[in-house]
Amino acid sequence: MSPAEAAIRIEELTRELNEYNYQYYVLAKPTISDYNFDQKLKELEELERLFPQFLDPDSPTQKVGGDITQRFNTVRHRWPMLSLSNTYSEQELRDFDERVRKAIGDDFEYVCELKFDGLSISLTYENGVLKQAVTRGDGIQGDEVTANVRTIKSIPNRLKVSGYPDLFEIRGEIFMHRAAFERLNNERIENGEMPYANPRNFAAGTIKLQDSAEVARRPLDCFLYFLYSDKRNRLFDNHWESLQAVKSWGFPVCEHTARCASIDEVLTFVNTWEQGRHGLSYDIDGIVIKVNDYGQQEELGFTAKSPRWAISYKYKAEQVETLLQSVSYQVGRTGAVTPVANLAPVLLAGTTVKRASLHNANEIERLDLHIGDTVYVEKGGEIIPKVMGVNLTKRPPEAQRIVYPVVCPEPECGTPLVRKTGEAVHYCPNDEGCPPQIVGRMQHFISRKAMDIEGMGNETIETLFKQGLLHNITDIYALKHHRETLVKLERFGQKSIENMLAGIEKSKDKPFEKVLFALGIRYVGETIAKKLALHFKNVDALAAASKMEIESVYEIGERIAESVTEYFANTVHREQLERLKQHGLQLAITEQVSERRGDSLAGKTFVISGVFEQYSREELTALIESYGGKLLSSISAKLDYLVAGDKMGPAKLAKAEKLGIPIISEAALLELMAHTD
Repeated sequence: MSPAEAAIRIEELTRELNEYNYQYYVLAKPTISDYNFDQKLKELEELERLFPQFLDPDSPTQKVGGDITQRFNTVRHRWPMLSLSNTYSEQELRDFDERVRKAIGDDFEYVCELKFDGLSISLTYENGVLKQAVTRGDGIQGDEVTANVRTIKSIPNRLKVSGYPDLFEIRGEIFMHRAAFERLNNERIENGEMPYANPRNFAAGTIKLQDSAEVARRPLDCFLYFLYSDKRNRLFDNHWESLQAVKSWGFPVCEHTARCASIDEVLTFVNTWEQGRHGLSYDIDGIVIKVNDYGQQEELGFTAKSPRWAISYKYKAEQVETLLQSVSYQVGRTGAVTPVANLAPVLLAGTTVKRASLHNANEIERLDLHIGDTVYVEKGGEIIPKVMGVNLTKRPPEAQRIVYPVVCPEPECGTPLVRKTGEAVHYCPNDEGCPPQIVGRMQHFISRKAMDIEGMGNETIETLFKQGLLHNITDIYALKHHRETLVKLERFGQKSIENMLAGIEKSKDKPFEKVLFALGIRYVGETIAKKLALHFKNVDALAAASKMEIESVYEIGERIAESVTEYFANTVHREQLERLKQHGLQLAITEQVSERRGDSLAGKTFVISGVFEQYSREELTALIESYGGKLLSSISAKLDYLVAGDKMGPAKLAKAEKLGIPIISEAALLELMAHTD
């Protein structure tokens, strides 16, 4: 390769790898496998070695991860969070062992640990109290996410024993167990939201939420595995001793860790967990091997990017070939149509796989799938197996190309599908006539986190729908008039009927936010329903609100606002809400009489926007009202004050300035409250 060709290839690889790093570390949406990424990185390293004149200090070979997201404070790491060199073969592990032996001799041992597929985190403790939590970021500086990390139950906020340094950092991996991932992802799908691809992405997305209360509702876990302190070498001689100590201090340390006296013992550990990983409740993607002794670690030192005393052995995602027999299409309660590959049964990662996700029409087109194709199926970090590609050498000559349906696949519907600009998913718009949508919405309505109707389950809904007793959610409250019909149905005894009707009656006491969530409006999950309920107070105000007014609510985006306005614009939905009112459901917040603190804000109107230091938006709302002020949902000429916090939207600011509305800070608002005439 000539220098000119090398320069072009180095520039090309640098651009690709930087983009992959951004997608993985910042967006938490990887678009390339670890193996393919590492092969590209090795190619770049080799080219930079052969042509050092083109080595850029900002090359991916000299950096860890990607850029820093701007949503959190950026904190510089006291000790850089370097990444490990990766290997995928026994020979490369033996080569690593040989390099270590040449540097420090034969008298040493390794510590082997599972390599967790999660989000790297660094925790700082002062006098036994958690003071700061920072993500890896680019290895030099990361995002400060202390408030969110404090919500993780396995991480101690205060140590209850003694023996630790006054100041230390401990590093580890935040992750999500597969069972929790499946449950939460199913809830996202039910709410019409895009599911996460794997637990790592879900954990990464969760830890970067700005609402720590929402983080607390998602069951994250953590394993910690490395201690940093100025006093570390005085307290411990090696890494193994420090692991035992931090475990005794109350930190979660993975039990599947071993000391190995030779590279052969290391390889036994690696091979044991290649199959054993499938029996874990969480994902691992390899094994980390570290030289145990701290003095020997210091002697071995570091490269610009990684320690010379440690290496990561990465498992390749398990992949098998099988036959694509057919493609079926599932219609969800929001109308989303999801294609599923039906496969000839095949053993993969310890389980028999018969179905695999195809995601959407774009994926089918990208793979150029044909019925009868031999496909590659993978289950790496993905919970649901995924079709990765096609073995074209085995494609039958008569194989028919898969054509995505243009009408709803439900036989009793057949409505033309729609696909909104910018969205990958096709939807059936016949929400009041498509059976899977009708049944799905009623099943969502009665679910535990919605109306929580005891004595009524998914099978009951299906049965009553087929019998013509249920057509929509309002019919649930009319079932008490059909006792004679109910007792004639199979498996409907008198006692079970009375329990069900009692559960239906009891659900009428559910608060407005639960009812709003139960309606099943696309993109309106539990948290969004609560925010809308608190802001608009009752369903009539919400139904009458414009898209702009809804979008002005904190953390409500354009997509959600559009979905809500579309829902209430539908006359069928309006009629159903009127019937729910007649049945006695709570469609307004029960106002609590707040303590009146004064009249300093009497007659004044306010809009709150942004993030504040001393109070939450809800607390500021309550304070304003307790001093006689009134909150408006949007900026207009009638507004007296815009209370501006950090990260306020530029559109609101521009509109307020254009109308000449006073823009005040949180501190200025508190001064207004304290002022009495």
